[in-house]
Amino acid sequence: MGPVIVYEDSDIIVCEKEAGVPVQSARIGTKDMVSILKNYRSTSENISGEPYIGVVHRLDQPVQGLLVFAKTKEAAASLSAQAAGDGMKKYYLAVVCGEAPRTEGELTDYLLKDGKTNSSRVVKEGTKDAKKARLSYRILNKKNNLALVEIRLFTGRHHQIRVQMANAGMPLYGDQKYGAGTAAPGILALCAYKLSFKHPGTGKTMEFSCRPKGSIFSEI
Repeated sequence: MGPVIVYEDSDIIVCEKEAGVPVQSARIGTKDMVSILKNYRSTSENISGEPYIGVVHRLDQPVQGLLVFAKTKEAAASLSAQAAGDGMKKYYLAVVCGEAPRTEGELTDYLLKDGKTNSSRVVKEGTKDAKKARLSYRILNKKNNLALVEIRLFTGRHHQIRVQMANAGMPLYGDQKYGAGTAAPGILALCAYKLSFKHPGTGKTMEFSCRPKGSIFSEI
């Protein structure tokens, strides 16, 4: 399986991750984005040693969409700093179930990760090890009991969008873990569809977008 490259130069690779493919995996034999891109660089650039691929940000395994990877350590440092602050802007499209309280809004919660169950939950502010999570949402269209929503992510917490939207009464379509098991397991209606950042070499603002795959997105 080859990567779907959206943009590439000497510093970065922007590509689309398919749903179900991990960004990085410790399991032997598991195809992940890092190994796929290393193989791609080895072939396309005729590199004899192991090529460098720097992970800057991540998407959960069931989530599809855009990712930027660094091809040098200098580019990785620049992009990681942007991802940690507000320099990298990440937008998602999601299909949610239930009724939204407003057509647009902002959610701020405190999330606590449980490593044993690989899940997170909303807890009270001040809870030990809890991290602040913030996003905004805007409903684009509605049909029956479903809505197509654009989400901007301001922080990158574990399962953040899935947990916060479910807590607000808008669980994601197909999310078996957080309360909307309305599709077959593995089908999660969430796509990182737009990404912008400053190029680590030139400082120029770069913006990329993609169309989410899956019939549920076109049905709303």
